[in-house]
Amino acid sequence: MPLLDIRNLSIELDTPHGRVKALEKVSLTLNPGEVHGLLGESGSGRSLLARAIMGIPGHNWTITVDRMMWDGKNLLELDSKERRALMGSDIAMIFQDPSGSLDPARSVGSQIIEAMPRNAELKFWQQKKYKRQIAEQWLHKVGIKNPDDLMEAYPWEISEGECQKVMIAIALANKPRLLIADEPTTSMELSTQAQIFRLLAKLNQVHGVSILLISHEIETLTHWCDRLTVFYSGQVMESGVTSELINSPRHPYTRILLEYLPNEANPHAHKAFMPSLQGSAPALQHLPIGCRLGPRCPSARKQCVAQPLLIHEKDRYCACHFPIRYDENKHDHTAS
Repeated sequence: MPLLDIRNLSIELDTPHGRVKALEKVSLTLNPGEVHGLLGESGSGRSLLARAIMGIPGHNWTITVDRMMWDGKNLLELDSKERRALMGSDIAMIFQDPSGSLDPARSVGSQIIEAMPRNAELKFWQQKKYKRQIAEQWLHKVGIKNPDDLMEAYPWEISEGECQKVMIAIALANKPRLLIADEPTTSMELSTQAQIFRLLAKLNQVHGVSILLISHEIETLTHWCDRLTVFYSGQVMESGVTSELINSPRHPYTRILLEYLPNEANPHAHKAFMPSLQGSAPALQHLPIGCRLGPRCPSARKQCVAQPLLIHEKDRYCACHFPIRYDENKHDHTAS
């Protein structure tokens, strides 16, 4: 049974320019112990999907969904108290704006301790010391060199990178079953990024934590994720097992993204022009009808004015009227 199962989720936003559909019929399945990557440009709707899962919609949102199940429970039937209890225990999220997500009036240590579960084996007078020790351990694991000093600091006294590490420590301290990581290594140096990803991989492999990893860095996602879902302007383009999606992309947009990956076999690749799509992603106020990639897609035809359905084929999902054939991918690999 899937841990998370979402079918046909749409999010409409009320704006000064009228109501716009920011997410359109998005479906997502996450299995226990899986690392699932959400790939797309900024503004493609990945963070909106994460907030909808967490149950923290904006004041101008209108959400419609056919099914949103969590471990056999219908999230749509839970009241606000039950939803908050679930988000505080089983599901945690690392937000993209760490300094804006922390309480500026409370110390870093108190915010981490608040998120930690109670140890039933200890007496109540032992809890405080135990939680402080564990909080300092989590800060050390995410790359804080002086966790004891940082415990007493306030969010406005530390750097953006340190705020990001604190957010990760808060999310992990509760030992969730699902961790939603929205650009978790923003504002971090490369060595710390590698440390964070190793920590997430260890949580996944040793403790079975499922991870929904949101990023625009395709190389990172293809390295760490079991499955990938490719977004473009609020629509799912393609989804499938990472290795299969890399070797034989079915959607033209996925194929172009994969061309951004460095070609280490070619010693002159760093001197070549980087391939790119013509034009730019559309604004929410001026979304094209049908497939939103249509005006930029090299394979677009007149049928693309109708939105393509998400077709299921051999554990792969693709929303395209003219998907790339497997023999085309094979020919391209042979030619390269």
